[in-house]
Amino acid sequence: MNSNSTSHLEERVRARLDSLTKPPGSLGRLEEIALRFALIRGEEMPSPARKGMFVFCGDHGVVEEGVSRYPQSVTRQMMRNFVEGGAAINVLCRRLQIRPTIVDMGVCGGPMPGVLDKKVAPATANFARGPAMTREQANCAIEVGKGLAEDASYEYDMVGLGEMGIGNTSAATAILSVFSGRSPYETAGPGAGLDSQGVRKKAEVIERALRLHSPNPMDGLGVLQAVGGFEIGAIAGFLIGASRLRLPVVLDGFPCCAGALLAKAIQPDALATVFYSHMSQEPGHKMMFDLLEAKPYADFGMRLGEGTGSALMIGFIDAAVRLYREMATFSEAGVSSSVESETTR
Repeated sequence: MNSNSTSHLEERVRARLDSLTKPPGSLGRLEEIALRFALIRGEEMPSPARKGMFVFCGDHGVVEEGVSRYPQSVTRQMMRNFVEGGAAINVLCRRLQIRPTIVDMGVCGGPMPGVLDKKVAPATANFARGPAMTREQANCAIEVGKGLAEDASYEYDMVGLGEMGIGNTSAATAILSVFSGRSPYETAGPGAGLDSQGVRKKAEVIERALRLHSPNPMDGLGVLQAVGGFEIGAIAGFLIGASRLRLPVVLDGFPCCAGALLAKAIQPDALATVFYSHMSQEPGHKMMFDLLEAKPYADFGMRLGEGTGSALMIGFIDAAVRLYREMATFSEAGVSSSVESETTR
């Protein structure tokens, strides 16, 4: 869609929003959401009906360094919980009529029934001692994400992204430090519940890894190779693919936004269709939003991951677009839109 077409579409959508039976702008950011959704889709009356959620799972070799409270086996245990419908993301997806897809990007163990097997390798390597993956593996993770975005564009009107991977906040923190130039002692947080001593150890491990690899922030694929995760790479690839396909994508928390940083480094216009759901309690998340020049829609004090923030935001988007589509206009309802008409009646 060219700039003139976009401008004309924006004018029509704004005109409809202002014609609905409400004071102009009274629905606040819901009006902004409806407008942006319509512009992404390139449609004056878009539908939010078909909603999907992709939860990318992967194990991280850096867990060997003691950067998490939980053992690596929890990733697979939680993946099974997703399949069996017992996790928070399952509850939200059922309530909000979102279809979840669980993707194994690199979880230790064999294939699991009910999980989409896209395993690049059984866990990344320990990035404190060597690269997290080969460049070929990094590219593979990106391509998996692109391919899933292509598939999703035929099935869904919008998609949420989530992740699960013990140790992945360490990878996300390392990625943030590369792109921000800030020390891991500034960017590291508690992840899944580390105490202050644990956070310091995590920062020490990441700092050592960054000295070892010296990743170039101009080489997004190289950053993924050095300190990333397979699930984070797939998220980056999904965003790159979705931007080309005009598919609205809702991002969850800290590790998902690390994928956005990679996507932006690889393809500067990769984030054109992204909605950022919420600000997590991970301290580096605000730094990520500053780098992305983005503003999240909510702050619920959440730090669970799984796509839970994405699911809640999909609910808001659904509500915003349905209000835009289904509310009566002043003309249709026979309601006066003029203040003067009330005073002169």
